[in-house]
This record gives sequence, C-alpha cells and structure tokens, in this order.
Amino acid sequence: MTKAGSKWALIRASLPQLLGSVLDIVGIFNSPERDAAMLESAGLNLERALYPLLVLIGKYGPIGVVDVATRVGRDYTTISRQVARLEQLGLVTRRNSPVDRRTREATVTPQGRIATNAVDAARERLAFRMFRDWSRSDYEQLLRLTRMLGDGLDETPAPGSKLAQTMARRKASPPRT
Repeated sequence: MTKAGSKWALIRASLPQLLGSVLDIVGIFNSPERDAAMLESAGLNLERALYPLLVLIGKYGPIGVVDVATRVGRDYTTISRQVARLEQLGLVTRRNSPVDRRTREATVTPQGRIATNAVDAARERLAFRMFRDWSRSDYEQLLRLTRMLGDGLDETPAPGSKLAQTMARRKASPPRT
C-alpha cells in the first residue's frame, strides 16, 4: 500500500475515535454543570445560559445576534432575548452595525469586561491544573493541531451540501469593490 493509501486507510479507521473525542469535548463545553462550576470559580452570579453568550461577545464583539446564535447553535430569537438580558445587567451594549443598519451588534461594557476577565482567570487556573503534566512540546502540538482542525472544519463543509455549494459560489465569484 502506498503512503497516501495508508493515510486514507488510517483516516477511515480512526474517524469514529476522532468523532468520539470531538463529541466528548463539545459535550464538556456544553455541560451546564461545567458552566456553573466556571461561573462559581470566576466568582460570578450570572444565569448559566448567559455565560457562553457573554464569553462569545467578549471574544468576537462587536458581533451580531445571528452570528452569536450560529456559534452556539440556538435560535436567534432566543439569543436576542438573552443578549437583551445581558444588556439589562449592564454587561453588554448593542448598537446598529455601521456596515449593515439592519444588524444590531453587541459588545461588552467595562463591567462586562471585568466579568470576562474573571472567567479568563478561572479558565487559566483550570488550564494550569489540566496541563500540569504535559510537556511543552505536547502542548504546542495541541495548539497547532486544534487550530488546523478548526480551520479545516471552517473551510470544508460536507460534500454535496447546500453550504458546500454556497461556499463554492463565493470562491468562484470575483470580490466586490
């Protein structure tokens, strides 16, 4: 068997294991108990459902509600109500997008930045504990490979899907000036 053939055979044979690992990770990240523990470690008294939204807005803001909803896999009307709740709490502010007036963008307020900084500090404490026995080389490989995986997933929709067709059209059309 050629090197390329053995690579495809390895991929085919190991896909269930890779999928299982990714689903485990996603499950942990989506766990209400884990979110509650992170909020407790950060010293925050925030509704658990609002926590991932605040983190996303802190990282990617200004960001539209539809984009937030897409990232968390929830209906945009639900996310809109939850972002409004974050705004009531003084953690985010919303404004019309300067690019598209139909879009409302959310960004964290100074009070929201204090909250996201507390989450970052809690996440750092968790990471120090979790990676304490890893070698520097192993950790650097994790960073490189997870970035490659994320980029690959973002750039490679399921073949034959509507998303694949839309992305192919975008690549084929000339950029607008």
